[in-house]
Formats: sequence, structure tokens, C-alpha cells
Amino acid sequence: MKRNHTMMQFFEWHVAADGQHWKRLAQMAPELKAAGIDSVWVPPVTKAISPEDTGYGVYDLYDLGEFDQKGTIRTKYGTKQELIDAIAECLKNGIAVYVDLVMNHKAGADETEVFEVIEVDPNNRNKEISAPFEIEGWTKFTFPGRGDTYSSFKWNHTHFNGTDFDAKGGRNGVFRINGENKSWNQNVDDEFGNYDYLMFANIDYSQEEVRNEMLEWGKWLVDTLQCSGYRLDAIKHINHEFIKEFAAEMTRKRGEDFYIVGEFWNSNLEACREFLNTVDYQIDLFDVSLHYKLYAAALGGRDFDLTHIFDDTLVQTHPANAVTFVDNHDSQPHEALESWVGDWFKQSAYALILLRRDGYPVVFYGDYYGIGGPAPVEGKKEAIDPLLYARCHKAYGEQDDYFDHPNTIGWVRRGIEEVEGSGCAVVISNGDNGEKRMFIGEERAGELWVDFTHNREESVTIGEDGWGIFPVNGGSVSVWALPDGEEEEPAAQEMDAVEKSTKNSSGTEGSSGE
Repeated sequence: MKRNHTMMQFFEWHVAADGQHWKRLAQMAPELKAAGIDSVWVPPVTKAISPEDTGYGVYDLYDLGEFDQKGTIRTKYGTKQELIDAIAECLKNGIAVYVDLVMNHKAGADETEVFEVIEVDPNNRNKEISAPFEIEGWTKFTFPGRGDTYSSFKWNHTHFNGTDFDAKGGRNGVFRINGENKSWNQNVDDEFGNYDYLMFANIDYSQEEVRNEMLEWGKWLVDTLQCSGYRLDAIKHINHEFIKEFAAEMTRKRGEDFYIVGEFWNSNLEACREFLNTVDYQIDLFDVSLHYKLYAAALGGRDFDLTHIFDDTLVQTHPANAVTFVDNHDSQPHEALESWVGDWFKQSAYALILLRRDGYPVVFYGDYYGIGGPAPVEGKKEAIDPLLYARCHKAYGEQDDYFDHPNTIGWVRRGIEEVEGSGCAVVISNGDNGEKRMFIGEERAGELWVDFTHNREESVTIGEDGWGIFPVNGGSVSVWALPDGEEEEPAAQEMDAVEKSTKNSSGTEGSSGE
């Protein structure tokens, strides 16, 4: 029997730039596994433009913290060997590792070149706003610290189709590189007319030698790290046909179990469907639409109709390809796509992704351990741990929804024989105190269930007809289930059951609510 799988995004934007992050991952692997995490998505592992860069300003794809380049040998997160050791430690603990790949652009070139460009309107990249003219652009990558180790490929302006800075004129803009057969890639998102260009020197996937180099790098990387999969950054800006080719090549290289999820930051479901069709459903997508629903629910409070929380979401229409999340490094406060789900709704939001049948849920490092930087946010480990425990041990079986009130919704997981004591009843309120009468099953008659979040102290007895009435505090969530080890006569041990139910997998107390 396959247990529920749960991913953690093992970084936030302001994680300490002390070069210790890979060591932290190796050290914390047993703790993560015990909490119910069996896969981690790690940040970009390649050398970036500075030791403080989060990794998305990618410089050298073959430097994993091994060569003295950009003022450092290590990356923000550590050295190549520390990364390899951390992945090995995760695998030893039964945790899959998915590596973040940045394949849209390159930054921090070693030399400038003079070449011809046409400036385009930033709000409509198909609209030319200049005649052809020459600029001096940072587009020549020679990797003097690495040389030809692992790859002799050197990048120049012919391998890109756009850049954003003219060193000669000292000004910024969106400059499409001019030349024979040079244009923006097609099969990309149509925002701003054509959203091939995002930042820095934009990789031109119409060039065969570029495609071949990136495919070879993808295979080299997985051989080097022995990772379990990839997270692909910014794929709405990359030729979708290349993503299809890349996914097929990685699967051919590593087998059907090699996992790939893409960041296609588009809440339009039709666009998501078209993308999945193009790539033959070889990869999963983050459910951006659901994230924005959770964000809207947090902003709206009691005015948000919870019965529609899953309407027009990827997990509703394409459950087998949906990776669900509450927040991430881009949506956290003060970042590019800030849309932070408010504290009062955070635990409820996690219940909505962790305790339901569909979707591959991700717990964000910043939600779990907290966020650093100029506006620190405390972590909510104590609020999330009981939900992780319930996902591991309780949230199995058929799912019955009770989405029949705009401010109080619930659902039941009936449980399965293979997981003893499984089954749960979840109730969420964004208004006043409430309750939900839900059917658990006649075979569960007489069982005494408790709230694993410990937001409610009482217990609920399942009636002879298999129904129970499950309360919830206003603006809160409760997860009702049979306490561990309780079988035939739970009522006699009611007080012990309440105490035992608040223990998570690490033996710490559960949340007392927000």
C-alpha cells in the first residue's frame, strides 16, 4: 500500500547565505522524514552571479560549488560535495530530492560583445520601437574558473535572442537580438504579446546547439547528483516544445520514476491544459489557481464562499498533474509575486492541500520554519505538524465532501484497512463557531474521535447510524480522527485519548490554534 506523499520546498528567499544549507538539509533529513515529508525541492544548485544570490541569477550550470568563480567556490547553499552528501543522506532516509533548474536565462557574463538589436515595447514584445542598432551586451560566457571541465561549450550572443542592458549606452530596455532567423521563441506564454523574454540574457531554444547543450547538461546533472527529479523554473517563458523534449530525454535517461514538476505561473486553466497537452502530460504543474483562491479566502474572511474554494483549480480539473501549495518563495512578502496567505487562514489552507485525496502537496520552508530578511515571519511548525501527521496516518480512503455552507465546510476520508485507525473528518470555518454533521460509516459506531489539531478539547462519539457531529472554532480548522491505539472501547479512555491525539510524529505537542 502506498502511503501519502508530501513534498517540502526546502528554502525561502532569505535563507541564510552562510553556505551551510546543504549541511542543514543532511542534518534535518531524519527529522523531516519523521514529520511526514518524503520529498524535498531544493533551490538552484548552480553557481549564480554572487554568493548571496538565491540561484535564479544563474551563471554557470556546470559549477555546483566546485570552482572559484564569481567571488566564491561554494554557492549560497554550500559546496558541491556537501550537496552530494545531503542528497545521499535524504535518499538514505527515504526522502526523494527534486532539484530546481533555471533554464530560461543566464546572468553575470564574463565579457561584453557588440551586436545588433531592435528595441521592443516591454508591454508588447512583438512591437518594435526602434530601427536596428548596435549595443554592447553582457552575453559572452567563457567560465575562466572552470575552463572546459565537464563541458567545452562557450556562450555568446548568437545563443541568446534578447538582453536587457546596453553597456555602451548605459541603459536598460528589452532588446531583441537581430540576425538571420533571430526572433522570440514561439510556443511560450502570450502575456506582453510574447513572454519569451523574462530577464538577463535570454536563451534561444531555436538554436540546435543550444538545445543539445541543455539536454546534455540535464543528463550530466542527474548522473552527478543522483537526484530523484527536477523542478523546472519559469517554463511559461521557455519554448514548450523544448520542455517536452527535455522531459522525454530525462525519462529516457533515468526511467519512468524520474519526477518533473514545472512552474507555469498562470492561473488560467485553459492555458495550463494546453501546456499539459503540448508536453504530453509528462510533467506536473504547480496549482497557481488554487494558491490564488487560498490567498483570496484569507483576504476575504467570512465574505469568501468556501463552497467554491476548488472551483477552476488545476487540482479539480487535472488532479493527477496538480502540485498544490499554499505559498512559496515568490509569493512570500516583498517578493516578485507577493500574495501571502494570511496567518489566520494558514492552518486551514494547509488542511485543504494536505488532507484531501487529490494533488501532490508542498509544505513551504518559510511557513514551517519561518522567513528571514527585512520582514521576518515566524514559522508555523506547531500548526502544520498535526496536519502532516494526519496526512501520514489518517487521510486515506473514499472522500465525501460537505461543501454546503459558505462559511463552514467539511469532508470525510473513510479510511482503509491497510492503515489501522485511518479515516478522518475535517471541518473548516471562516466565520463563527460551527459544526458539520457527517457520515463516517456504521462500522465506526461507538468510536470516540478527537481533534488532532487540539483546537477543540472535547471528543465526538460516532453514532449507531455512523454519523457524527463535528465542531470547529470560528476562523479555524479541526481534524477529527480515532486516537492511535484506540479500538473497541474508546470512551473508557477518553481523557488519555485527548492527550495522546495531540502528539505529532516527533513527540511534540500539537497546535493550540492561531
